[in-house]
Amino acid sequence: MISAGEASGELYGALLSREIRKKWPDAEIIGIGGNRMKNERVQLIASITSAIGITETIRHWREIINSFKKAKETLIRQRPDILILIDYPDFNIALAKKAKTAGIPILYYVSPQVWAWRQGRAKKIASLVNKIAVLFPFEVDIYKNTGLPCEFVGHPIAEIININQTKEELKEKLGIDTLKKVIALLPGSRPAEIKKHQHLIIKVAEKIHNEFPDMQIIIPLVSGTNIDWDIPDYIKVIYDRTTEVIACSEAVAVASGTVTLETALLGIPMVVFYKVSPLTFFFAKLLVKVKFVSLVNILFGGEVVVELIQKNATAENIFTELKRILTDDKYRYDMIYKLQKIKDIMGRKTASNHVASMIGKLAGWNSTSA
Repeated sequence: MISAGEASGELYGALLSREIRKKWPDAEIIGIGGNRMKNERVQLIASITSAIGITETIRHWREIINSFKKAKETLIRQRPDILILIDYPDFNIALAKKAKTAGIPILYYVSPQVWAWRQGRAKKIASLVNKIAVLFPFEVDIYKNTGLPCEFVGHPIAEIININQTKEELKEKLGIDTLKKVIALLPGSRPAEIKKHQHLIIKVAEKIHNEFPDMQIIIPLVSGTNIDWDIPDYIKVIYDRTTEVIACSEAVAVASGTVTLETALLGIPMVVFYKVSPLTFFFAKLLVKVKFVSLVNILFGGEVVVELIQKNATAENIFTELKRILTDDKYRYDMIYKLQKIKDIMGRKTASNHVASMIGKLAGWNSTSA
């Protein structure tokens, strides 16, 4: 049973399910997820939520409660060989308590961001689960004194980055002009993020178009989402090709999230922005104790990319940074050099395959693959 509460976790759940099937073709996988997990033949018992932040969670509260009830009932009724929890801490820690009481082995895959806030959750997790697989090397130290077996497995996002084509070849594949340069504007993957950022990125696109009229401006989205705003003709929306769009871009403006790491691994210069509700931001300022919000800067341990958060996330500020990336060669190549360091930090691990093997050991299965 896999419990993935939101979009990025659901992607990891899908990649993991694929690897489980390679090793144990007859495995029955159930869980909380979305279309990507469903496409990997996971029997869904509830869907992921698009809730982010405090106010958004309140709006989705009934949906979350119903999902937890279904997960708990399924856990007790079907008694899976193992429960895999993917991030989504409050929900998954509560589910872990039920699984532990039932004597079901638990693997936590993708640690909650205990390094940023609520560090006491590390001890709570250690008291409930059998093992934890973390995505970043610095997370191992967090669990060192808890007694919980912890292993750095790398980041699954690296598994979907398989770009061997030139920028021109990628542009041809995407059906855009191969001779013109590209800027990508990424408002986020969740509907709530897109709604919060859509007007902002359209304003950024207007400034880009006025200053660089030959630049192609692309907004990559995932299926099931859309821009609920009038989109000018000089903006092209492309679905389900985010990696290719980023890879053929000269610069990217990206909403903070996992995609910042993907952009870094592709070596594309970026500016990071983010907006949330005033209430969510107020509590975040009180509770979150980190200097940076983007994974790129956190991993590097210093500023590699500019972060424009809340009131600083204006169209003028985002455009100014994009313009600098495009016109200041020294600045641009210094950023690219530092992004390569991020790639070196993350190493060449294959997270999903590694975690599937960990599942086999904890569940007592025998692999049928080589």
